[in-house]
Amino acid sequence: MNREIETKTERIVDLLDKEDLGGVLLNAQHNFAWITGGASNGIDLSRENGAASIFVSRKGTRYLLANNIEMSRLLLEEIASNDFEPIEFAWQDEKTTPDLLVTKARDLSDGQIASDIAVQPSMRTIENVIAPLRFELTSDEIVRYKTLGTDAASAICNVIDSLKPGQSEVEVTAFIRKELQSKNISSVVTLVAADERISKYRHPVPTSKTWSKSLLLVTCAKRNGLIASLSRMVCSETAPSELKEKTEAAAFVNASLWNATREGVTGAELYRTAAVAYSKMGFANEINLHHQGGATGYKTREWVVHPGSAEIVKADQAFAWNPSITGTKVEETVIATDDGIDVITASIGRPAIEHEIDGKVYNSPGIIEL
Repeated sequence: MNREIETKTERIVDLLDKEDLGGVLLNAQHNFAWITGGASNGIDLSRENGAASIFVSRKGTRYLLANNIEMSRLLLEEIASNDFEPIEFAWQDEKTTPDLLVTKARDLSDGQIASDIAVQPSMRTIENVIAPLRFELTSDEIVRYKTLGTDAASAICNVIDSLKPGQSEVEVTAFIRKELQSKNISSVVTLVAADERISKYRHPVPTSKTWSKSLLLVTCAKRNGLIASLSRMVCSETAPSELKEKTEAAAFVNASLWNATREGVTGAELYRTAAVAYSKMGFANEINLHHQGGATGYKTREWVVHPGSAEIVKADQAFAWNPSITGTKVEETVIATDDGIDVITASIGRPAIEHEIDGKVYNSPGIIEL
């Protein structure tokens, strides 16, 4: 028995009881990874839907639905058949009968069924109530997440050690993706900004521009469905005093958010925490120039804090805060625990900016000078 899958099945069954549904079809790649404990149904990664589905009935029985092209690989490399009963069909039938997947799922249920994303126009979609089931990480997920965070941070450090002025943003992007891929990690978001582009754009899509004095590296690193986000500021020489001041201010906002990320706190309260911190450091308007991040996990952001956020922090939930001040940015992925936050993407031995808040010390990533 896989305790992680059993725990998640129990959550789904409770949801089906509340929604009076006979079952739910999970086809989205992030939900497939979640319910299976890290397996992938992705072939075309540009699409949200996957090449196979999981159906969970109200009785708690689990099925893997896939065509004959995918089933053998899934059972040999991704999923144990004793965790999910395989239901296979011919790929030709899938093409000639558009409703085949839904029909198969309905045959496995005694009542009305729903899906996470639209697989049939008439079927109810319930991603909005499935999403919260993902938020509280299991003990097994936490182990995988910490390993991912460590590996992603190590990969970015390796990239930084190979940096030389004159390299283009797209070259650096290739280094990031290659280094992560060597650890079986994909970078689902890769942003790189050279020199003045750091100040111009909050989401600097890489270009052919070469860097001279400063570089911002950003990745959202994915493995087994989980995503760890981190950003690093790099200077080719001693960082200018203004950049240091701004980075220290962003780090204070980051530390303030870490200190406030506790079970039961609302997203709106966290937003206000960030706003107060920006103002205290003399950069009150910066909160209006970019979002501050929020909950993460099987999506780069499960939800983002804003003035009206009603979402509530759960125990063992992952967060990626990304406070920025024009020209710099601070970002790590953390897990909220009973004892406070656990930083899973820290770059050990690299520069850090320390802030003490309410008697607790927080170390945010500092500027790395080559």
